[in-house]
Amino acid sequence: MCPVWTANQLPEQVEAAIVAAKKEKPHWGARKIRERLLRRLPQAVKVPAASTVHAVMDRHGLVTRMVRHRTKAEGTSLSDGLHPNDLWCVDYKGEFQLSDKRYCYPLTVTDHASRYLLLCEALESTREELAFRAFERLFKERGLPQAIRSDNGVPFAAPHGLFQLSRLSVWWLRLGISVERIRPGHPQQNGRHERMHLTLKKEATRPAGANMLQQQAEFDTFMEEFNRERPHEALEMKCPAELYTASARPYTGIPEPHYPFHDRTVVVTSCGRVCLYRKKINLSKSLAGQAVGVKEVDNGIWLVSFMDYDLGYIDLEEKTLQPLENPFGPKVSPMS
Repeated sequence: MCPVWTANQLPEQVEAAIVAAKKEKPHWGARKIRERLLRRLPQAVKVPAASTVHAVMDRHGLVTRMVRHRTKAEGTSLSDGLHPNDLWCVDYKGEFQLSDKRYCYPLTVTDHASRYLLLCEALESTREELAFRAFERLFKERGLPQAIRSDNGVPFAAPHGLFQLSRLSVWWLRLGISVERIRPGHPQQNGRHERMHLTLKKEATRPAGANMLQQQAEFDTFMEEFNRERPHEALEMKCPAELYTASARPYTGIPEPHYPFHDRTVVVTSCGRVCLYRKKINLSKSLAGQAVGVKEVDNGIWLVSFMDYDLGYIDLEEKTLQPLENPFGPKVSPMS
């Protein structure tokens, strides 16, 4: 069985041959370049699909991308979050057992700049629908941040999804919130939030509450003290409530995406597929029900985009998706 290559896994000599062939024939598309390689390379060399050939040419700047006006910078480098609501940080503090033998999973959200503890909710699990409800209440109360930073765990990310996008992070993107993820195994990239968790653990979980309602009451008391009474050295001995103000971006529901620079808009099916010319291509279940833009960039090669992010190239003949470089992956950032 022939191996299935991606643009980032190709042998160096195959990638070099693709680049050389494109430079020799700059006006040829991916399918013609692939055919040229099939005729010129030894039979033992496995030539990748046309979508992979196109992705390699794209990465080397040998194809012309369409020009689109973007409303925000591309990329996912971890931001500084210098002002209130520039950046919120989210995580689950480790679960613990209550007196009634049930487990509590505290969902916490802080404002990076002011250290304001926006949410500390006692939940019965890390299920996505519980997080959805908690964030919707928070957005209605405080408005929308510019970005949200999380780790790579569920429900903030989907380990096996395209670019690890989860339904929750897709919803954030639809609301115009940038997604930031810390590097796995580097909790210091969310250091302020982790330090708050240490204080929370000492002051609001020992001893644990008798039940979920009592534990939530403990969290509410902790939030009041943490935000309004406890001075922070990093804030020049001010309290977070003295610095935090609600966001000027109100939560008014989800705006419909528009793709004026694409050929058409396609809605992803419930099973995570894109249907083009009666062919079904797997994209991601996390994008089910979402509208994506598609544009033919070569004969049978289609660029697929979601919001301001180019996801990859669809090869209609092979019925495959060749992802581009992960636009949502974590980058190195100084310790907070």
